[in-house]
Order: sequence, then C-alpha cells, then structure tokens
Amino acid sequence: MRYKVLTVDDSKTVRIIVKKAFKSFDCEILEAGNGVEGLAVAAKEMPDLILLDVTMPVMDGVEMLTKLKSDSALKGIPVIMLTAEGGRDNVLKIAKIGVRDYLVKPFKEEVLVEKCGRVIDLKPLSDAPSKTKSIFDPADILVVEDKPAIVQQIQDGLKHTPWKVRGASTQGEAIDACSKSPPDVVVVSLSLPEESAFTLFRLIRTNVKTKYTPVFALVVKTETTQQQQAQTLGFTSIITKPIDAGELESKIAKAMNLDTSQRYYAMEQDCLVMRLPENCSPAVLAEVANYLKPKFTEAVDAGFSKIVIDIHQIRSLHMGVIKLLMQAMQTCRDLALNFGLVGNPHIISECKGFEDTRSWTFYESIEEAKSSVGKSSSAQLAGVS
Repeated sequence: MRYKVLTVDDSKTVRIIVKKAFKSFDCEILEAGNGVEGLAVAAKEMPDLILLDVTMPVMDGVEMLTKLKSDSALKGIPVIMLTAEGGRDNVLKIAKIGVRDYLVKPFKEEVLVEKCGRVIDLKPLSDAPSKTKSIFDPADILVVEDKPAIVQQIQDGLKHTPWKVRGASTQGEAIDACSKSPPDVVVVSLSLPEESAFTLFRLIRTNVKTKYTPVFALVVKTETTQQQQAQTLGFTSIITKPIDAGELESKIAKAMNLDTSQRYYAMEQDCLVMRLPENCSPAVLAEVANYLKPKFTEAVDAGFSKIVIDIHQIRSLHMGVIKLLMQAMQTCRDLALNFGLVGNPHIISECKGFEDTRSWTFYESIEEAKSSVGKSSSAQLAGVS
C-alpha cells in the first residue's frame, strides 16, 4: 500500500525538507500552503497522515485541526503538529483536540521519518526498482554474537562473496551499528544473555530504517523451544549451529531477493553456457532449474542459437542431475536451440551405466563445444565420447 502524507505549511522550505526526507520511501507527498488549502486537499485526497504547521496565514494549524476533528470523514486522519521552539507549550495545550505527536522546528529529517514511521508503515523504495540485485553485488551483513569464534566462522564461510560481514557482541552495539549504517541482513544469536536477542529483534522491527531488514535467528540445532519462539516472533529464517556456510549463503540470497542465476548461466561469445557446480545438492539443482527456462528463452530473444551445458566440475552423477540435464535438453528442443555437453572422464564413464544417459556424448572442452555446436544436424547430441 502506498501511503499519502499531506504537509501543510506556509514555508516552501519546510515542504521541500519534508519531501526530501521521504524520497527514499514508498509514499506520496501532498502539499498545502495554509489551513484552507490543507482542508481542501485532505477532503479530496484522504491522506494517511497530516504534518500540520501551527502558525500560518489565512487559516492557522489550530483552526484547521479543529475543523478536521469536527468532520466525520476526516477526524480519523492522524496529525503531527510542527511548531517553533516557542510554540511547544501551545501544542501541548491543543493536544487534547487530537494530535498524534509534534515536532519542533528546525528538525532533522531522520527524526521526522522516525515519528511518522510510528504512525504509518513506511516501506523503503528499492534503490533500483527495475533491476534485481545480483549475488555478486556487495552487501552488508551484521552478526550479533558474543562469541568471536562464531563471527569469524561466518566471515570465513562467506569470504568468497563480495559481502562484508561485521560483528556486534551486545544489543547496544547492534542498535548503534543499525543506526549508523543500516545493514542488508542481521544475524542474531539467540544465546545472547537475558533474551536480549528477542528484545533486539523487536527494536529492529520498530525502527523505520530496519523495519524490513531480513533478520535471522542463530541457534543450536537442539534448542527447539528457542527456534519456535523465533518463528512465532517473526524472524525471517533460522540458522542452526554448527553453521552450514552454504545454507547460510543461500538463505541470505533468498531473503534479499538476489538474482543468483549468474552462478550457473553466462552469455559467452555467441552462446549461453550453463555450468553446474561440483556440489549439486537438491537446493542447488532447484535453483538452477528455476532459472533454466527463463535463461534459455532470454538467449533466444538475444539472438543466440546454441547452448553449452558444462558438467565437468561434477564428481558423481545422480538422478537429480540426470533429470535436470534431461529437462535442459528438452527445453533446447522446444526452443529449437542446438546444444552440446561438456564433461570429465569420470562423468562420461558413469553415463555409460545409466540407460537414460548411455547415448549421451560429450565435448572435451567448452572451447570445442562453442566452436562445434550447431555445425551439424546431429549437434544436439554431438560430441566426443
């Protein structure tokens, strides 16, 4: 839902400051220069929040507030009053008319956003709404854990990524870190003393800057009660100790909605190369399969006519891999794409032992496949066995 915020102030400068403060949030800013204009805009647009200056010409904020609260259609709209330092007491006196909060001018943008975030659900806009972030883009991961060895373990497990992993050992350090530089993901150890992990989670969710930040609970696998408590409270996901770095990376990527296709697919020269990694776990295979048809279709749209399927890194063949490869080949046929397989001697030998794969043939290298696929009518299953 996109919220509407109406700012009623005779100062154009203040209205510009308000607009600037909300530019990174999914909300529409409406403006009015006095109470008369403000009432008209409020009646027409029905804003979700009104920022109302006290001192204005034509109709001041107190009169507009009074009229708002006497109108059955408008009285439910929450109002935050804006006033100069000298008008603080006056605002407190009129609070009984019905204001949600007040701000003293001059105010900081972050204070304005924080107060408004308590009234409406401010959702940050994506920095690039039309472009999905890639698994290879930098990200900031905050690990809240009082055991340095665990923080180091996560740093080591994710060192192959472009992500920066920083640690905080206490709730206070974590809050300070989130305020200074909001992270992309927070990992919180549930073993922090006095259940401060759960308190920290609630604070993260009430801060407008981190309200939508993915928060993972880090917990010992056997601590099922803590895991249930975290799930009930609304943690994004559970990471169990001992930590599986691959699982952690996958969950972070999923929580951040990252495009992970570049791990497996790449446009090279005049063809699309699909590469399977050494570890083809069920999660990896599902991820590759999820991108398969869109990537093959994208290749066709880009004018490519051939696919190279590289499985030379795989150590052992199993039915999950076979099913994925058969799906890839069928997709190529459906899209009239030429394709070729690249494998290692062990995989080539294993293929001879399966009825579904014994007729498969392979190129010895990606370079050979790139240069040979599509040059003959038999290229769709051509190669060097």
